[in-house]
Amino acid sequence: MKDETISAGIYFMSGNMACVEGAIAAGCRFFAGYPISPATEIAEHMAARLPKVGGVFIQMEDEIAALSAIIGASYAGLKAMTATSGPGFSLMQESIGLAAMTETPCVIVDVMRGGPSTGQPTFPGQQDVMQAKWGSHGDYEIIALAPSSVQEMFDLTIEAFNLAETYRVPALLMVDGITARMWERVVIPPAEEIKVNSRKKPRVPPDKYMPFLPDEDMVPPMACFGEGYRFHVTGLTHDELGYPRAEDSAVQMRLVKRLCDKIRRNAEKIVRVDEVMLEDAEIIIVAYGIVARAALNAIKRARELGIKAGLLRLITLWPFPEKNVAKATEGSKAVIVPEMNYGQIVREVERAVKTVPVYHFPKLGEEPHMPKEILEAIVRCGSL
Repeated sequence: MKDETISAGIYFMSGNMACVEGAIAAGCRFFAGYPISPATEIAEHMAARLPKVGGVFIQMEDEIAALSAIIGASYAGLKAMTATSGPGFSLMQESIGLAAMTETPCVIVDVMRGGPSTGQPTFPGQQDVMQAKWGSHGDYEIIALAPSSVQEMFDLTIEAFNLAETYRVPALLMVDGITARMWERVVIPPAEEIKVNSRKKPRVPPDKYMPFLPDEDMVPPMACFGEGYRFHVTGLTHDELGYPRAEDSAVQMRLVKRLCDKIRRNAEKIVRVDEVMLEDAEIIIVAYGIVARAALNAIKRARELGIKAGLLRLITLWPFPEKNVAKATEGSKAVIVPEMNYGQIVREVERAVKTVPVYHFPKLGEEPHMPKEILEAIVRCGSL
């Protein structure tokens, strides 16, 4: 079969399409999903593209089955992805915990819409960002990225795969419905310029392999089924051999602590933010996704009015860039957090900002924040 991986060049495409092309460039060769607005185009484009690069697309009976299939495909040696929106993301939560517990590298794209329940199927939101971190039960860590352009839909999908493979963890792309469905210019570099991480393989023979014995980086090498290694995988508390030890509190402590610490201790390597005009800023906007673009426009206008405003755009949502937020807002007069929800990431900002007032600017419904609205909030804070 001829490999029809997309060629380097400049393209005009939607965010959902760019996500697919980024996944294929990262080496994704398995996709399982279930149609749901506004993420359906990812499945549609994957169905057309994956067979052309030797990959497999399968539509499952629901989102629970989709993520379960992703976990199996990853353990069979494939880079695997699924995509959904709010209600489907809720259904996936138990399996997200399973992927975290079994240290399964995989990518989950959540194209966020208005909720709760069926909510607003065709309108955008940012209402799943806390669920991304805390949706499954127990203590665990994931990585979540928030693109704000179609170009970043391509770039951050690749990064999500790289992080998932490096840390053996579910990596999430938390996308508002506008960024997913808008069309923009995308530059795809030559394949040799795209950094693609591979999972760490065992360096011992099969009879010496302990599937959950970590290296110094707290991440165990990963053998895949069919490579000659026989091992046990379970969602139960397990020892380094993979065997259930649910009755052993010491094993539980050692395992869960490592699952958390492999992300927490590497947070500074993982976290990415974008700082714009922060050098002398007195009013700081902390935003992500499509809202950050409106905020940037408002900040430029505020500067024309003589108000020293700046933007801290969160590219990494989880692990939360606590140190970056604390440093960026130090010495400012006020922090504004516009979000398309009724108060989620603002709570993390409030934890990080100790001495400066934090103002939440929520917006729910079909329209995102307009630059004029954010400018008005900047002006109000500037007059305090």
